[in-house]
Amino acid sequence: MTNQDVDAKGWRAWLLTDVPTSRNHARMVSWYQGWLSLKRNTLAMIGLAILVALLLVAALAPLIAPHDPFFQDLSNRLAAPFSAGHVLGTDSLGRDILSRLIYGSRITLYIVVLVALIAPAAGLIIGTVAGYTGGIVDTVLMRLTDIFLAFPRLVLALAFAAALGAGIENAVLAISLTAWPPYARIARAETLTIRNSDFISAIRLQGAGAIRIVTRHIWPLCISSLVVRVTLDMAGIILTAAGLGFLGLGAQPPSPEWGAMISDGRKFILDHWWVATMPGLAIFTISLAFNLLGDGLRDVLDPKESSQ
Repeated sequence: MTNQDVDAKGWRAWLLTDVPTSRNHARMVSWYQGWLSLKRNTLAMIGLAILVALLLVAALAPLIAPHDPFFQDLSNRLAAPFSAGHVLGTDSLGRDILSRLIYGSRITLYIVVLVALIAPAAGLIIGTVAGYTGGIVDTVLMRLTDIFLAFPRLVLALAFAAALGAGIENAVLAISLTAWPPYARIARAETLTIRNSDFISAIRLQGAGAIRIVTRHIWPLCISSLVVRVTLDMAGIILTAAGLGFLGLGAQPPSPEWGAMISDGRKFILDHWWVATMPGLAIFTISLAFNLLGDGLRDVLDPKESSQ
């Protein structure tokens, strides 16, 4: 047995111990056990593998894209897949579809990351403030949340995008403005459960103020539920972003945004199906990957949900 094997077994035993020696040790033990549980979920690992591949494709786009995504070759427009050096064919302007899909993954990730940072943070703040404060503040914030939830997300996003103007940043803002209410609901429910707990009363007796209690003790307990919801919502966010791009309210030409590519290809769907089908398959694959990973994370972070 090599020293590396001994070290590996030592680290594994340290991460699987039932008696952590510190708070950080306990946190690492919890993360490692969660990772082991996630690894046992085959579908979740498939989703994770697809998303890791998407990250690598986006990061290495200049190296792996076979052609310039903006180069137009009108003499080779609407070429079929596997013809003239174009694996997925070309679009109506002779641009390589595979290269545009690869570069379009960057736009998709850009939108997803920004929305995933903005919407849950806004929902967490609003929900915890409403749940911890109660009274008229809770009533006003929750009625505002109900107003946003009363409208279909895509319709509301279209309204905001039309008011703000076309563009990726405005699309991100429009999607974020429609995505925060569910997170606020979850955060409020978690806060109502926690705020009268014995440990919160003890912290309050020690002189901790409302801001410290909310940020240091309530927010960390809400994170796991929000992470699961964010992961499951990613598919809807991608579809909403693609819908805005399809209608010309998202990324503007010649950006290789997947929704805009479908919009461009719909005019040729009967005779040149690949122009719209390839970006549609990309959206389907990434949305499915997020759903698979979200289901796995829900089983890990919320065991009550999976036991019902």
